[in-house]
Amino acid sequence: MTQNRISLRLNDDDLAAVEGAIATLEQHLTGLIGLTPDERRELTKMGDKSEAFCRQAVITLGKHPDVLPRNFDVDEYRADLAALDALRPLLARLQRVYDRMIDSEMALGSDLMVASLEGYAHLKVAGRGDGLDTLKEALGARFNRKRRQEPEPAV
Repeated sequence: MTQNRISLRLNDDDLAAVEGAIATLEQHLTGLIGLTPDERRELTKMGDKSEAFCRQAVITLGKHPDVLPRNFDVDEYRADLAALDALRPLLARLQRVYDRMIDSEMALGSDLMVASLEGYAHLKVAGRGDGLDTLKEALGARFNRKRRQEPEPAV
């Protein structure tokens, strides 16, 4: 093999531990929600500049709840900020793991593709007369392109 970007071995114990960790996350993060693309589009977003405003508003309005209507839940308002602050570091850690998993998947696929192409090239040259013609044809099917039908000239 001319390329080996990654050498990853996941044994049954490793996979079971990871599955268990994911199950634990799912058990303890039951309050997470999923949004549709339309819901995401319609939400009022809090960007970096807006976050300072929101944090100051939580402090200010928390000190003066009497200016708010009765149905304004100040405790829930504070809890949203606390949950955001608790969720973000977890999200950052999971994002790093997720990014590494995506990169590893890509590298594994690349290693496989390069090795397969290399092996196929050797098979085409060295496999002549070894009873491997059917196997070469099966592997070569990936490269077969159907020719476009030339349109018949209009009469």
